[in-house]
Amino acid sequence: MSRELKLGLNAGYWGSDPPADGTDRVLEAERLGIDSVWSAEAYGSDAFTPLAWWGSQTSRIRLGTAIAQISARTPAATAMAALTMDRLSEGRFVLGLGASGPQVVEGWYGAEFAKPLARTREFVEIVRRVIAREAPVSFEGEHYRLPLQGGTGLAKPLKSILKPQRPDLPIFIAAEGPRNIAQTAEIADGWIAMLYAPSFDWYYRERLAEGFARDGARGSDETFEVACTIPVALGDDVERAIDELRPFYALYFGGMGAKGKGRNFHADVARRMGYERQIDEIQELFLAGRKAEAAAALPAQLVDDMSLVGPKDRIRDRLDQWRETRVDTLLALADAPTLRVLADLF
Repeated sequence: MSRELKLGLNAGYWGSDPPADGTDRVLEAERLGIDSVWSAEAYGSDAFTPLAWWGSQTSRIRLGTAIAQISARTPAATAMAALTMDRLSEGRFVLGLGASGPQVVEGWYGAEFAKPLARTREFVEIVRRVIAREAPVSFEGEHYRLPLQGGTGLAKPLKSILKPQRPDLPIFIAAEGPRNIAQTAEIADGWIAMLYAPSFDWYYRERLAEGFARDGARGSDETFEVACTIPVALGDDVERAIDELRPFYALYFGGMGAKGKGRNFHADVARRMGYERQIDEIQELFLAGRKAEAAAALPAQLVDDMSLVGPKDRIRDRLDQWRETRVDTLLALADAPTLRVLADLF
């Protein structure tokens, strides 16, 4: 059964400078009636500030972080940012969280990466308690404790001064591994997916169903939203469009993490799809500094499965395939002209 498919814009994170067309793209997305705009962070620009800037210039479009890294802020600081964003935007904010990877968590934040699922579960619980503002917040977990025990001895549970726009502000979680996806379905309001392929939709439905079936699961298949980031390359020549996206996938599969299973979570997605031999080769090439060769080694079918490439009519047909998946919202990595074409197709 086909789903209603919404269109969003993933503005990503900045490089060495803010993108020259960043605000123009968001304003165009608002004008076109696109559902949402999302910002990200790595180890440069943060995820919240661009949304606040764009939110001040828009009135309708949803504003989401895809993703805010849980090691970048304490749960209380993250909840404060979410409360503030939701009040400023009058209920348009979606808090998207993610554990990131060991290179960023340990190298940039100087924090432990171990047990990301347990840390995420505790983090989300504290954030929910702060935002709900039902009582002063106390929490005793393995990774987070409020208030601090010891110290000056003056700590006490506190309740947010700011009242929430929505006590049930939606929290989405970025996840790629099977256990992480199942936990996301259990504790979150939505899943920020990436490297998703319609041909592998059955696998993700099974992982989500596992989470929905757990005791105390927050939502269900009817209430849960899947928002999926998708690169887009328009062009009459399909092969050339695929080539445009090869460096993007080479970076994620080959360069984000160390060599080997479990060392690069993005690469493990493609391995689960049956591309283990090719991914091993891509990692070898990329980590040896041979990035162009790594990109060239990417199977065209893999790039095509996870993207929207080619002329407008072909993308229209591909969108029909996406409507058969569990995805609710496609978050396009696209410029303003491409957004206009996509908005017409949607």
